[in-house]
Amino acid sequence: MQSTNRRVVVTGMGAITPIGKSVSELWENLINGVNGIDEITLFDATDFKAKLDGEVKDFNPRDYMDKADALKTDRYAQFAIAAATEAVEQSGIMGNIDPDRFAVYFGSGIGGMSSFTKEYNTLLKRGPSRVSPYFVPMLIANMASGLISIKFQAMGQAMPAVTACASGSNAIGEAIRLIRHGYADAVITGGSEASICDVGVAGFINMQALSTATDKNAASLPFDKRRAGFVIAEGGGALVLEEYEHAKKRGATIIAEAVGYGATSDAYHMTAPRGDAEGARKAMSLALSEAGYTDSDSVYINAHGTGTPLNDKAETLAIKHSLGEEAARRSIISSTKSMTGHMLGAAGAVEAIAAIKALATGIIPPTINLLEKDEECDLDYAPLKAVKRDITLALSNSLGFGGHNATLAFRRI
Repeated sequence: MQSTNRRVVVTGMGAITPIGKSVSELWENLINGVNGIDEITLFDATDFKAKLDGEVKDFNPRDYMDKADALKTDRYAQFAIAAATEAVEQSGIMGNIDPDRFAVYFGSGIGGMSSFTKEYNTLLKRGPSRVSPYFVPMLIANMASGLISIKFQAMGQAMPAVTACASGSNAIGEAIRLIRHGYADAVITGGSEASICDVGVAGFINMQALSTATDKNAASLPFDKRRAGFVIAEGGGALVLEEYEHAKKRGATIIAEAVGYGATSDAYHMTAPRGDAEGARKAMSLALSEAGYTDSDSVYINAHGTGTPLNDKAETLAIKHSLGEEAARRSIISSTKSMTGHMLGAAGAVEAIAAIKALATGIIPPTINLLEKDEECDLDYAPLKAVKRDITLALSNSLGFGGHNATLAFRRI
């Protein structure tokens, strides 16, 4: 271990989402308010109350791995490898890092749910001898991090974060700490999810978490008075984080600096956030403190913003309590889930990318379809259209079932 306070920078980013299979395509569609919500096609949803989702269309895993490997990996791991490939290529890290100092922290809220469903149906219909020998490695939630480490010969720690919808953000936050405290010089980190299958969607419907709207422009409605549940989605997001001096020495292009991370637990309820938003408030306050936040900062927050009645109200309260009422009203906020849907364990990673791009470009992606203002969600959520804003600090919030709260903070360098 070299130090306890090393600087951490972003040198690569990758994304696979319902509105783009690269960071550039994702960002172009985000700032143009493109809606990635559409009818479910990954299974027959005729008898399901929820009819809409956010799917990654025309994804070919063989663009990122050979046929044999594609056949024995779950879709969530394929998204992870695809996003990581883009991030690593942008970073130029390969050949410039000691493999023993190269780590992977990659999250997934659920892991290979589609593989579980498929192989369980095979067991019922065809018997135990026909279950795939790759079933277990396809299922388990650590396999994305394991496969990424194999592909890129990252021989440091290779670990998952499994904290429901906060998984991607917690993975990134723990990767920041791994570098900051000297255990690695670079980390491939992020999150992925591919849980749009019949049993997964049925479970979310029956817990009354999903929107049952049939109009794609009235389904994912963060902070809108009409909101009635999230739209399930899939995808992957990846960052290459690197110790600042290491990146500088090799001449890497530095995209942003990761300056803060806060993680807390509500210790309250399996699915509902605390009404006083204290857990989320503490996570935000910890990240703001690490980031050296002052009243002179111009802040953008990529909100968790799921479009569920309780979440959006509680997150608004957390923002007010962490920043203070006046600073909260000066800040600009948006929920890109209005366009992508909720990618569960991938959401935090993709939304961190959106926050970093907003910081770099001075363009704030909108919260589309925000037509009816909720009296309890009364901040500036960049409704309908992207806006220009010279921000100095970008935050990304993630809140997960089980009471997990995570906030990431980034600055330009």
